[in-house]
Amino acid sequence: MSKQQQTENEITRLPKEFVDRLTRPFARFLSIQAGGGVILLLFTVAALVLSNSPWAHHFESVWETSVGLQLGSFEFARSLREWINDGLMTLFFFLVALELKRELVLGELNNPRMAALSIAAAIGGMIVPAAIYLALQSGQPGETGWGTVMATDTAFVIGCLAILGSRIPPSLRVFMLSLAIIDDIGAILVVAIGYSSHISWGALALGLLGIAVIRFMALTGIRSISIYFLVGGFIWFAVDASGIHATITGVVLGLMTPARRWVSDERLYAVLSRVIAHPASEEGSGDTKDRETLQVAEIAARETLSPVERLEFALHPWVGFVIMPLFAFANAGLPLSLGEIGNAVTLAVFVGFVFGKPVGILAFSWVAVRLGIAIRPPDLDWRLMAGGGMLAGIGFTMALFIANLAFDQELLDSAKLGIFLASVTSAALGIALLSRISVYGEKTRPGR
Repeated sequence: MSKQQQTENEITRLPKEFVDRLTRPFARFLSIQAGGGVILLLFTVAALVLSNSPWAHHFESVWETSVGLQLGSFEFARSLREWINDGLMTLFFFLVALELKRELVLGELNNPRMAALSIAAAIGGMIVPAAIYLALQSGQPGETGWGTVMATDTAFVIGCLAILGSRIPPSLRVFMLSLAIIDDIGAILVVAIGYSSHISWGALALGLLGIAVIRFMALTGIRSISIYFLVGGFIWFAVDASGIHATITGVVLGLMTPARRWVSDERLYAVLSRVIAHPASEEGSGDTKDRETLQVAEIAARETLSPVERLEFALHPWVGFVIMPLFAFANAGLPLSLGEIGNAVTLAVFVGFVFGKPVGILAFSWVAVRLGIAIRPPDLDWRLMAGGGMLAGIGFTMALFIANLAFDQELLDSAKLGIFLASVTSAALGIALLSRISVYGEKTRPGR
C-alpha cells in the first residue's frame, strides 16, 4: 500500500483519542453475546455467596429498602427489588420483543414455515414442562407455580452455544435464539394473565389510550425516540395501576416498533454525494448551505437503520450487562441447604425443566414437521435439536422472575434451588451431547 493510500485511509477515519485505547477493548467485550452470560453468572454466584455469609441479613435488607415519591398524602413507593423486577425488567422484555420483531420482519423467521418450527418448539417447551409440574404438584401448596418452568434463559443458552463455537451449525443458534425469545414472550403473557391482581378497568383504559397515541404518532411520522419513551412511561404507570403486571408494556411496545427503515441506501448515497466540506473561514458555522447539507446527511445516516435496529443497539449493553446482572444479584440469593433437595417443589421444578423442556420441544417440533406446518433446515438434525432442547432447560432469569410472583416466602427458596439445579444440569447435559455430536460429525466427515 502506497503512502498516499495510507494517508487517504487514515483521513477517512474518525480522529483517535487516548480514551479509545481504554474503551475499544471494553466495547469489543460488550459486542460478544456470550459476555452477558459470563457477567450474569458472576453476579449469580456473588448473590449466592452473600446470602450464605454472615452478611446475609444486611444483603437482604438492602433489596427491601423502600424507594419512591411522596407529595403530601400521595405516595408511590416500592422496594428496591420491586423497582428492578417491575421497572427495569420492562426494558428487558422490550428488548426481547424488538428481537422477535426483527426476526419476524427481517430475519430467519420471515419465512412462515421456518418461523413455525421455532413457534411449535417454544409452545411445546412451555406446555409440557408446565403439565409435568402440575402433575407433580396437583393439590399441593406449590401448584400455583406452574409458570416457573415455562421460559428459557436466552443469555445462558447463547453463552453455552458460544462455548461450542464453530462445531455447531449457525441454524442451531438461530433456532435456539428464536425459541428462547418466543417463550420469553409467552412467559410474560402468562405473567400478565395468570399472576396479575384484580384489574382496574379505568387504569387499563388509560394504558390502551396511550398505546393508541403511540400508534397515531407513528402514522403521523413522529420519529423522536425520546417522545415515544415519555408516552411509554405513561403507559407503564397506567398498566401498573390497572393490576396487570406492568412488564407486559415492554412486550407490546416492542412489537409495535417499526422494523422498516425510513431512508433507503439509494437516498442515503444521493444525500452523501451532496455533502460539501465546510469551507475554512473566520465566519461562525451559521445557517449556511453546507451546514444544512451536513444536517440532512446526519439524519439520513441515522435513519438508514430501522427503529428496531437502533433501539437494539442502544439497549443491548444496558440490558445484558446491567439490568440482567442486577436482577440476578437481587433475586438469586438463597440459603443453601441439602435438606431442601428432596422438597416436592424443588423436584417438580427440576423435572419440569430437565425432562419437560427437551421432550416438549422435540415432540411439538416433530409433529409440526410431519404435518407440513414447519420445515427443518437440512443441517439442523434431530440430535442437534435434542441437545438444544436440553439447553432450553436453563430457565434461570425468567424462572426466578415468575417464581417471585408465584410462591410465598416459604416455598420460594425451594423453587429457587430447583431452578439452580435444573439450570446447571441442563447446561451440562446439553453441552455434553452437542460436543459428542460435533466430535462424531468430525470423525465421520468424508476424508477423515
